[in-house]
Amino acid sequence: MTLFVNRLTHLDVSLWCPSRGLIGASWSVDAELDGELGEDGMLFDFGEVKPWIKTRLDRDADHTLLVPTAAAGISVHDCDEGLCVRTETPYVMEVRGPRQAFTLLPWDAITPSRLAEQLAAELSHEPPPRVEAIRLTLREETIEGASYTYSHGLRRHAGNCQRIAHGHRSRLHIWQDGRRQPALEADWASRLSDRYLVDAADVTEGLGASSLGRLTSRYTAEQGHFMLTLPRERCAVLPSPTTVEHIAAWLAGVISQETGRVTRVQAFEGVDKGAVATARP
Repeated sequence: MTLFVNRLTHLDVSLWCPSRGLIGASWSVDAELDGELGEDGMLFDFGEVKPWIKTRLDRDADHTLLVPTAAAGISVHDCDEGLCVRTETPYVMEVRGPRQAFTLLPWDAITPSRLAEQLAAELSHEPPPRVEAIRLTLREETIEGASYTYSHGLRRHAGNCQRIAHGHRSRLHIWQDGRRQPALEADWASRLSDRYLVDAADVTEGLGASSLGRLTSRYTAEQGHFMLTLPRERCAVLPSPTTVEHIAAWLAGVISQETGRVTRVQAFEGVDKGAVATARP
Protein backbone atom coordinates (compact mmCIF):
# COMPACT_ATOMS: atom_id res chain seq x y z
CA MET A 1 0.00 0.00 0.00
CA THR A 2 1.21 3.53 -0.80
CA LEU A 3 0.23 6.61 1.16
CA PHE A 4 0.81 9.93 -0.61
CA VAL A 5 0.68 13.52 0.58
CA ASN A 6 1.14 16.32 -1.97
CA ARG A 7 2.38 19.78 -0.96
CA LEU A 8 3.21 18.38 2.44
CA THR A 9 5.58 21.25 3.21
CA HIS A 10 8.04 23.63 1.53
CA LEU A 11 11.81 23.91 1.45
CA ASP A 12 13.34 27.39 1.22
CA VAL A 13 17.10 27.31 0.72
CA SER A 14 20.01 28.92 -1.02
CA LEU A 15 22.41 26.86 -3.07
CA TRP A 16 25.70 27.34 -4.83
CA CYS A 17 25.37 26.83 -8.59
CA PRO A 18 28.60 26.36 -10.62
CA SER A 19 27.19 28.53 -13.44
CA ARG A 20 24.99 31.09 -11.61
CA GLY A 21 26.59 31.39 -8.18
CA LEU A 22 24.47 31.98 -5.07
CA ILE A 23 20.78 31.49 -5.81
CA GLY A 24 17.60 31.06 -3.78
CA ALA A 25 15.20 28.18 -4.25
CA SER A 26 11.73 27.23 -3.02
CA TRP A 27 10.30 23.76 -3.52
CA SER A 28 7.03 22.12 -2.58
CA VAL A 29 7.56 18.69 -1.05
CA ASP A 30 5.44 15.70 -2.12
CA ALA A 31 5.80 12.45 -0.18
CA GLU A 32 4.99 8.79 -0.80
CA LEU A 33 5.25 6.10 1.88
CA ASP A 34 5.05 2.36 1.16
CA GLY A 35 4.15 -0.27 3.76
CA GLU A 36 1.60 -2.61 5.25
CA LEU A 37 -1.74 -1.62 6.74
CA GLY A 38 -2.20 -2.04 10.47
CA GLU A 39 -5.22 -3.34 12.34
CA ASP A 40 -6.58 0.21 12.34
CA GLY A 41 -6.74 0.08 8.53
CA MET A 42 -4.04 2.72 8.13
CA LEU A 43 -0.43 2.72 7.05
CA PHE A 44 0.43 5.96 8.86
CA ASP A 45 -2.05 8.45 10.30
CA PHE A 46 -2.35 11.44 7.93
CA GLY A 47 -2.31 13.71 10.96
CA GLU A 48 1.14 12.42 11.88
CA VAL A 49 2.74 12.26 8.41
CA LYS A 50 3.19 16.00 7.99
CA PRO A 51 4.75 16.80 11.38
CA TRP A 52 6.98 13.70 11.22
CA ILE A 53 8.49 14.67 7.85
CA LYS A 54 8.35 18.45 8.28
CA THR A 55 10.14 18.38 11.64
CA ARG A 56 13.04 16.44 10.15
CA LEU A 57 13.34 18.59 7.04
CA ASP A 58 13.14 21.78 9.13
CA ARG A 59 16.03 20.71 11.34
CA ASP A 60 18.21 19.60 8.42
CA ALA A 61 18.15 21.10 4.90
CA ASP A 62 15.50 23.81 5.21
CA HIS A 63 16.82 27.40 5.45
CA THR A 64 20.42 26.30 4.88
CA LEU A 65 23.01 26.95 2.19
CA LEU A 66 23.35 23.82 0.04
CA VAL A 67 27.01 23.37 -0.91
CA PRO A 68 28.10 20.94 -3.68
CA THR A 69 31.54 20.21 -2.22
CA ALA A 70 32.79 18.41 -5.37
CA ALA A 71 32.17 21.45 -7.60
CA ALA A 72 35.19 23.22 -9.06
CA GLY A 73 36.62 26.05 -7.00
CA ILE A 74 34.84 25.24 -3.72
CA SER A 75 36.67 24.79 -0.42
CA VAL A 76 35.21 24.12 3.02
CA HIS A 77 37.08 24.32 6.31
CA ASP A 78 36.54 24.87 10.01
CA CYS A 79 36.68 28.43 11.36
CA ASP A 80 35.86 30.31 14.56
CA GLU A 81 32.25 30.76 13.44
CA GLY A 82 31.87 27.05 12.66
CA LEU A 83 32.33 26.48 8.92
CA CYS A 84 33.81 28.63 6.17
CA VAL A 85 32.83 28.08 2.53
CA ARG A 86 34.85 29.75 -0.22
CA THR A 87 34.16 29.73 -3.95
CA GLU A 88 36.10 30.83 -7.01
CA THR A 89 33.78 30.41 -9.97
CA PRO A 90 31.59 31.92 -11.41
CA TYR A 91 32.68 34.50 -8.82
CA VAL A 92 34.43 34.68 -5.47
CA MET A 93 32.32 34.29 -2.34
CA GLU A 94 33.12 33.60 1.29
CA VAL A 95 30.48 32.71 3.87
CA ARG A 96 31.00 31.80 7.53
CA GLY A 97 28.51 30.61 10.10
CA PRO A 98 27.49 27.83 12.50
CA ARG A 99 27.55 24.33 11.05
CA GLN A 100 23.76 24.01 11.11
CA ALA A 101 23.55 26.85 8.58
CA PHE A 102 25.06 24.61 5.86
CA THR A 103 24.12 21.38 4.10
CA LEU A 104 27.25 19.86 2.57
CA LEU A 105 26.64 17.47 -0.32
CA PRO A 106 29.46 15.52 -2.07
CA TRP A 107 28.26 16.41 -5.56
CA ASP A 108 29.38 18.70 -8.36
CA ALA A 109 25.93 20.34 -8.61
CA ILE A 110 22.64 20.48 -6.69
CA THR A 111 19.50 19.20 -8.42
CA PRO A 112 16.01 18.87 -6.90
CA SER A 113 15.73 15.20 -7.87
CA ARG A 114 19.06 14.23 -6.33
CA LEU A 115 18.34 16.23 -3.19
CA ALA A 116 14.93 14.58 -2.87
CA GLU A 117 16.56 11.14 -3.03
CA GLN A 118 19.10 12.15 -0.39
CA LEU A 119 16.46 13.52 1.98
CA ALA A 120 14.26 10.45 1.50
CA ALA A 121 17.23 8.19 2.28
CA GLU A 122 17.86 10.12 5.50
CA LEU A 123 14.20 9.82 6.52
CA SER A 124 14.36 6.08 5.84
CA HIS A 125 17.10 5.50 8.42
CA GLU A 126 14.49 5.39 11.20
CA PRO A 127 11.08 5.00 9.50
CA PRO A 128 7.79 4.92 11.41
CA PRO A 129 6.29 1.51 12.21
CA ARG A 130 4.93 -0.33 9.15
CA VAL A 131 6.62 2.10 6.72
CA GLU A 132 9.00 0.22 4.40
CA ALA A 133 10.01 2.91 1.89
CA ILE A 134 9.85 6.70 1.59
CA ARG A 135 10.02 8.77 -1.60
CA LEU A 136 10.06 12.55 -1.89
CA THR A 137 9.59 14.86 -4.86
CA LEU A 138 10.69 18.50 -4.86
CA ARG A 139 8.68 20.70 -7.23
CA GLU A 140 9.07 24.33 -8.17
CA GLU A 141 5.90 26.40 -8.05
CA THR A 142 4.37 26.96 -11.48
CA ILE A 143 4.53 30.73 -11.98
CA GLU A 144 2.93 32.52 -14.91
CA GLY A 145 4.72 35.81 -15.32
CA ALA A 146 7.65 37.28 -13.47
CA SER A 147 9.62 35.44 -10.80
CA TYR A 148 13.04 35.82 -9.28
CA THR A 149 15.36 34.10 -6.84
CA TYR A 150 17.08 35.86 -3.98
CA SER A 151 19.10 35.07 -0.86
CA HIS A 152 19.21 36.91 2.44
CA GLY A 153 19.60 36.57 6.21
CA LEU A 154 17.52 38.09 8.99
CA ARG A 155 19.66 39.00 11.99
CA ARG A 156 16.69 39.69 14.26
CA HIS A 157 14.78 36.51 13.43
CA ALA A 158 14.43 34.01 16.27
CA GLY A 159 14.23 31.00 13.93
CA ASN A 160 16.31 29.65 11.05
CA CYS A 161 15.74 32.75 8.91
CA GLN A 162 18.65 34.29 10.84
CA ARG A 163 21.03 32.13 8.78
CA ILE A 164 22.91 34.52 6.55
CA ALA A 165 22.58 32.59 3.27
CA HIS A 166 19.14 31.10 2.75
CA GLY A 167 16.72 32.09 0.05
CA HIS A 168 13.55 31.83 -1.96
CA ARG A 169 12.10 31.66 -5.46
CA SER A 170 9.23 34.10 -5.61
CA ARG A 171 6.64 35.64 -7.91
CA LEU A 172 6.28 39.42 -8.11
CA HIS A 173 3.12 41.48 -8.72
CA ILE A 174 3.14 45.23 -9.41
CA TRP A 175 0.06 47.44 -9.89
CA GLN A 176 -0.28 50.99 -11.14
CA ASP A 177 -3.61 52.68 -11.87
CA GLY A 178 -5.36 49.53 -10.68
CA ARG A 179 -3.72 47.32 -13.33
CA ARG A 180 -0.96 44.74 -13.21
CA GLN A 181 2.21 45.91 -14.95
CA PRO A 182 3.86 42.85 -16.55
CA ALA A 183 6.71 44.86 -18.08
CA LEU A 184 7.64 46.37 -14.72
CA GLU A 185 7.34 42.96 -13.06
CA ALA A 186 9.70 41.42 -15.62
CA ASP A 187 12.16 44.30 -15.32
CA TRP A 188 12.38 44.11 -11.55
CA ALA A 189 12.48 40.34 -11.50
CA SER A 190 15.48 40.57 -13.82
CA ARG A 191 17.14 43.20 -11.60
CA LEU A 192 16.73 41.10 -8.47
CA SER A 193 17.22 37.59 -9.82
CA ASP A 194 20.09 35.68 -8.16
CA ARG A 195 20.84 38.69 -5.96
CA TYR A 196 21.68 38.86 -2.29
CA LEU A 197 19.37 41.28 -0.47
CA VAL A 198 21.15 42.86 2.50
CA ASP A 199 20.24 45.30 5.26
CA ALA A 200 22.57 48.32 5.10
CA ALA A 201 22.92 48.09 8.90
CA ASP A 202 24.64 44.70 8.52
CA VAL A 203 27.20 45.87 5.95
CA THR A 204 30.69 46.27 7.41
CA GLU A 205 32.74 46.75 4.23
CA GLY A 206 32.01 47.98 0.72
CA LEU A 207 28.84 50.00 1.23
CA GLY A 208 30.33 52.98 -0.61
CA ALA A 209 32.24 50.92 -3.14
CA SER A 210 31.57 50.88 -6.87
CA SER A 211 29.64 48.04 -8.47
CA LEU A 212 32.99 46.34 -9.17
CA GLY A 213 33.94 46.22 -5.47
CA ARG A 214 33.27 43.74 -2.68
CA LEU A 215 30.58 43.88 -0.03
CA THR A 216 30.84 42.19 3.38
CA SER A 217 28.03 41.80 5.88
CA ARG A 218 28.43 40.50 9.43
CA TYR A 219 26.13 39.98 12.36
CA THR A 220 25.63 38.00 15.53
CA ALA A 221 22.29 36.26 16.07
CA GLU A 222 20.94 33.69 18.48
CA GLN A 223 22.54 30.78 16.57
CA GLY A 224 25.99 32.39 16.39
CA HIS A 225 28.24 34.63 14.30
CA PHE A 226 27.73 35.04 10.55
CA MET A 227 29.74 36.66 7.74
CA LEU A 228 29.25 36.86 3.97
CA THR A 229 31.41 38.51 1.29
CA LEU A 230 30.16 38.85 -2.29
CA PRO A 231 30.86 41.01 -5.34
CA ARG A 232 29.04 44.31 -4.84
CA GLU A 233 27.23 43.85 -8.14
CA ARG A 234 25.57 40.65 -6.83
CA CYS A 235 23.94 42.54 -3.93
CA ALA A 236 20.95 44.83 -3.48
CA VAL A 237 21.26 46.99 -0.37
CA LEU A 238 18.04 47.90 1.44
CA PRO A 239 17.71 50.59 4.13
CA SER A 240 15.96 48.06 6.36
CA PRO A 241 15.86 44.38 7.31
CA THR A 242 15.11 42.21 4.28
CA THR A 243 11.84 40.75 5.51
CA VAL A 244 9.22 40.33 2.81
CA GLU A 245 7.29 43.23 4.36
CA HIS A 246 10.25 45.56 3.94
CA ILE A 247 11.03 44.19 0.47
CA ALA A 248 7.48 45.04 -0.65
CA ALA A 249 7.71 48.54 0.84
CA TRP A 250 11.17 49.16 -0.63
CA LEU A 251 10.12 48.04 -4.11
CA ALA A 252 6.94 50.11 -4.00
CA GLY A 253 8.90 53.20 -2.97
CA VAL A 254 11.68 52.84 -5.53
CA ILE A 255 9.32 52.02 -8.41
CA SER A 256 7.02 54.90 -7.47
CA GLN A 257 9.94 57.33 -7.50
CA GLU A 258 11.30 55.99 -10.80
CA THR A 259 7.95 56.09 -12.61
CA GLY A 260 6.27 59.01 -10.83
CA ARG A 261 3.12 56.94 -10.26
CA VAL A 262 1.39 55.43 -7.25
CA THR A 263 2.63 51.85 -7.05
CA ARG A 264 1.31 48.81 -5.23
CA VAL A 265 3.64 45.81 -4.85
CA GLN A 266 2.78 42.30 -3.75
CA ALA A 267 6.07 40.60 -2.85
CA PHE A 268 6.18 36.88 -2.11
CA GLU A 269 8.54 34.93 0.14
CA GLY A 270 8.72 31.54 -1.49
CA VAL A 271 5.36 29.80 -2.00
CA ASP A 272 1.98 31.19 -0.94
CA LYS A 273 3.03 33.88 1.51
CA GLY A 274 4.12 37.50 1.29
CA ALA A 275 3.22 41.12 1.87
CA VAL A 276 1.65 44.07 0.03
CA ALA A 277 2.80 47.70 0.15
CA THR A 278 1.74 50.90 -1.63
CA ALA A 279 3.84 54.01 -2.20
CA ARG A 280 3.30 57.45 -3.74
CA PRO A 281 5.94 59.43 -5.65
